[in-house]
Amino acid sequence: MKKIFLTLVCLLTILGANAATFNPESRVTTVGNNLISKNGLPSVSFKVTNNYIDNGDVVTSKILNISRDKLRYAGNDNEVAAVISQEMGAIVNASASKNSLINSVSNSILNNISSQGLYNVASVTQQLALSNMNTKDLMDADITGVDLMIKAGYNPLAMIVVLGKMEGSLTDSFKMQPANLNRTMNIYDYLSYNYPEKVKAGYACNEYRNFVAYIQPTIDERNSNKKVLEKFQKEQAKAKKEREKQLLKYKVTGGANGWNVTQTLLQK
Repeated sequence: MKKIFLTLVCLLTILGANAATFNPESRVTTVGNNLISKNGLPSVSFKVTNNYIDNGDVVTSKILNISRDKLRYAGNDNEVAAVISQEMGAIVNASASKNSLINSVSNSILNNISSQGLYNVASVTQQLALSNMNTKDLMDADITGVDLMIKAGYNPLAMIVVLGKMEGSLTDSFKMQPANLNRTMNIYDYLSYNYPEKVKAGYACNEYRNFVAYIQPTIDERNSNKKVLEKFQKEQAKAKKEREKQLLKYKVTGGANGWNVTQTLLQK
């Protein structure tokens, strides 16, 4: 019994030391290059930054910016891969370029408004438009990201854990629900239908176990309703086809899309 106790103490000490010394920023290039290589994506270099992340010009800059703030939620390579894959997902889906263009055009318009009142109204309208657009874009980027993670050999459930560690919305707080629940539930649904073996394998941490316990009643309710379940299955199968189509398009064009072409023309 004493030997078992000492073994557990040593194991916990080792795990604690590893957790304390893990530096996610130092793993970005290695993990990022693995994601690029295993998915056959155009080569880029990686830059960790504190600035606002805008990867809309990655096709020309060949630099993929990664948020230092988001990386602080990553405790291992799977979670570093999750942070990087979210950015890659937005790039593959062209939403990064779209957001960059819309933001650029909106700022140009705002800069030419002399009336403070009109400027304030236009500014609020811009933020609302970007916010509403980003909700769906982020969710699509998440599931594209988990596709990339799986092909590179990472546990896609890590993305649920990372998002759960991040700050949630006011809605999450008011409802006393896990942070970023809409996004994490979207990822879980996508994986449970398209990659059931990954969900079955699980992810060994309390954050993930707590998340599954929270959503289980919702899943049970859906599974008990045949019509709702059939709709869910059709939506997830469609989502997988759309992600595959978008990834193929990205590879064929080398990452170029109509949004960044338009922005280039506007800047001339």
